[in-house]
Formats: sequence, structure tokens, C-alpha cells
Amino acid sequence: MHKRTLICAACAVLSLAAAPAWAAMPKYVFFFVGDGMSSAQIQAAEAYLTTKNGGSATEAADLLKAENRLNMSKLPVLGMQTTYDAHALMTDSASAGTAFACGVKTQSGVIGMNDQKTIKYKSIAELAEEKGKRVGLISSVSLDHATPASFYASVPSRGDMNAIARQMAASGYDFFGGGGLAASEAQTITAQMQANGYTVLNDRQAILALKKNPKSKVVCINPTLQDSAAMPYAIDRPETNLSLAEMTEVAINSLFTRKKEGKHGGWFPKDDGFFLMVEGGKIDWACHANDAMATIGDTLDFDDAVGVALEFYRKHPSQTLIVVTGDHETGGMSVGHATTGYSGYYDRLLKQTSSFQAFGMNQWKAHKAANKDGYSWTAPNNLEASGEMLGLMESVFGLAWDSLNDHQKKKLEDAYDKSMSGSNDNSEAENKLLYGGYEPIIVTITHILNERASIGWTSYSHTGVPVPVFAVGSEAQRFAGFYDNTDIAKQMAMGIWQPLPVVKATVN
Repeated sequence: MHKRTLICAACAVLSLAAAPAWAAMPKYVFFFVGDGMSSAQIQAAEAYLTTKNGGSATEAADLLKAENRLNMSKLPVLGMQTTYDAHALMTDSASAGTAFACGVKTQSGVIGMNDQKTIKYKSIAELAEEKGKRVGLISSVSLDHATPASFYASVPSRGDMNAIARQMAASGYDFFGGGGLAASEAQTITAQMQANGYTVLNDRQAILALKKNPKSKVVCINPTLQDSAAMPYAIDRPETNLSLAEMTEVAINSLFTRKKEGKHGGWFPKDDGFFLMVEGGKIDWACHANDAMATIGDTLDFDDAVGVALEFYRKHPSQTLIVVTGDHETGGMSVGHATTGYSGYYDRLLKQTSSFQAFGMNQWKAHKAANKDGYSWTAPNNLEASGEMLGLMESVFGLAWDSLNDHQKKKLEDAYDKSMSGSNDNSEAENKLLYGGYEPIIVTITHILNERASIGWTSYSHTGVPVPVFAVGSEAQRFAGFYDNTDIAKQMAMGIWQPLPVVKATVN
């Protein structure tokens, strides 16, 4: 082994293992996961926020103002984690969630089990529940999706949402909130949750009422869900829905003010605190679709939830730990683009009023239905001749046809033909690269808008870059340094519950 390798290994051990014993164990632990979020998403959100607040995204003096910084990036402790799983440089959310929850590497698609699918592990949330802590899970996507599922389920496949949701119903956790259930047996499993003592709410006022009159064992589902039982993107949120921050506030009130009821009856005699995981799940979905404004909107919504936790921390600084990170980066998002050089034009994003998803489900769906009959992709300038579509591009995305160059217009014409008729003059390989399985005209609109703002994308999938970790509070220094994603679970669990991993069962 080379001398440099020995030194690096020693530094990694010192940063995580040689810290002093947990002198003051955190009583209240918050774990925030921005799914698909890494440094680029954070910087883009701050550049957008600076512009929205009247500053310039090209001026350091403006970018550094406190009001233009995210809550997470102002936390005092900074670390960096590697995200690869047992067999891939690019992890998925199931294997990353398992690393966070159980402290073990596994393969993509597997939740709460080893890579051979022969051992099931307990999550830090399960261990917390066993020790009498109240446990809450919040996600902007469905509650049976990979990240939240990693904290209560052990399944060979994340696709088995019925099995996942049944384990959610049997978890005994105190609070679930955000999206609904995507499982095909959602109605039956919801009834099972109610039979297990859960109150299921899907009305804004009824959910907010929990702040003053909290209940044990409650499931709070936003009344309007967008796709796959997930909350709408923040940019599309109806007034009847709760934001991620509002849901976090409800969860804190519910977890902080309730006694903990044991699974087998009886009450724990003292307040042993709580563990709350909050996921900004649709940051990832927006990045998959290469929609910067939807990404930024959900990053800001996620960061607002961090702000709610910080308010709690300021009241209980010696007893609270807050950890914020992402499970992986999605989309290969870059702050900068070949066409804009060293400049940024985030003001060009300000006029986008809808996510790609909402636009596709509403205005685009209506436009295509009204204009698809008799459409011929071989006709020249189909898009330029459609005053209605050009109007939608400008009113929803702020993209004016006359402001575009010939290359951009050609890309949009090809994408419009492909979306309207299924054909254009590109090769199959070109179309796969350009559209990645998304609606061609919509993803091309967001690509061009983002490029003009100085944001680029390299992928429709996850990438393998390391992800920052931010922390504050009791024992937060343990999260400084450069380490593996499994170390995050181990540091949150060490001294509070027990060392990881903890075997739940073996599978024949």
C-alpha cells in the first residue's frame, strides 16, 4: 500500500471514528434528504433566489447576502459523501436510502437488505422506535417510494410497493406526511392502517389543526396529488395543499408534544425525543426531466422545511441535531453552459409559471388534442406557423420565438413534429439523446430556456458525483470530512441507539 493511501485512510478514520464519545446525545434528530440534490442544484437555487430578490447572479456581493443563501448552506458543519452503491458508481434511491437508513451498501432497487437479498436490516428509524423515540417520515413523493420506504421496509425490489406499504402500515411510527400511496392496493392498505390505529387525513385545515391538537399515529396526505401519488411541484402547488415546510411544522408539533405509546400497549414513562426524516423527493424528478425551474422551486421548498427545523433547534440547541444532504445527483446539472460562457442570466427563468409536468397534463394535452388530426411532420415550419403554441411557450415559459437563434428554432421545430406525430427528420439515436423518453417539445423548451439562463444538463439519470452534507447541533462535528454515505447512518445511530448494521432477519 502506498504511503499516500495509508495517510488518506488514517484521515478518514480520524474524522469519523476518533471523535469523542457522545457526551450529550441528541434527543431530537432531523435528517433531511434532497433526492437528486448536489452542489449544482444548491448553487442554482441560490443564484435564482439572488435574482428574484433583485440582485445579480454574477455579483459575489449579492450572492453572499444572507437573504440569498439557503438555510442548509449556512449551517456551520460541512462534509462530503460518496454515493456509489455496492455494484454501481451511479446509485439509485433504494440503495442510497438503504445506506442512509441501515448503514450498508446494497444494489440498485433493493431496500433494507444486502446486495444478495439474503439479509434484512433494521433502519435507524426502527431502532429509534424500539427505544421509545417518536418517529416521523415526510416526503413530497409517495410515502411508499424508495427513500421513505428505506426507513421502515425491507424488500428485494422497490417495485413491490404493496409489500412496502403493508410494512408501513405495520411500522407503528407516529407520523407520516406528504404524498399518498402509489401501491396498487393503496385503498386496502389505507384501511389496514386505520385498523392499526392510524388516523388518515387529506384536508389542509384538518392537517394544520394537528399543530394545536396533535394525535399519535397519523397519516397526513395532501389533498391534491400530481403524478404517482406525489405532491405537485412547488411551482404548481395549489392553495389547498401544504408545503413541505408546513408539513414539517405539523410533524414537529405532533412528535414533540405527544407521549410515545408502545407497540404492545402502555406508555413510555419519559420523553425520549424523536427522529424525523424529511425528503424533497421531486427535486430528483425535476432533474430527471431537465426542468431547472421545477428543480429550483422544490429545492427552495425543501430548504424552507430545513428552516422550520432550525427554528426548533434554536429553542433546543443542546438537544437537537440537524443533518441535510442529498442521496445522489440527478441530471448532471451544471451551473454554466457552452453558449453563455462565464455569464449567468437567471432573470430568464423568472417568467416560467408551470413545471414540465403540469404543462404536459394541461395546456400541452389540450393543444395536441385540438391540432393532431391531419398533422404532417414533413410540412415546413409547423411550430412557427402555430400562433397558439408560440403563445404558450411565451406565456408559460417566458420563451419568445423572436428571441431565439436559428439552431434553437430548428431544435424546437423537430421536437414539435416528434411530439405531434411521433416522427421527425432526426435519427432514432438523435431523438434518444435529445429527449430521453420525455415529451420532445416540452423537454426541448426547458433545455433551451435553461441553456439561455446558463444551466446545462448531461443526463436524464443519476450521476456519480459526491454530495455535500450540512449539519448543526449536538455532535454535528461528526459530519465534517469526506466519507461514505453509509457513515451518515452510523454517525446518527452511534451512541443514540446502537452500532450499525443491525440484522433484522435472514432470508433462506
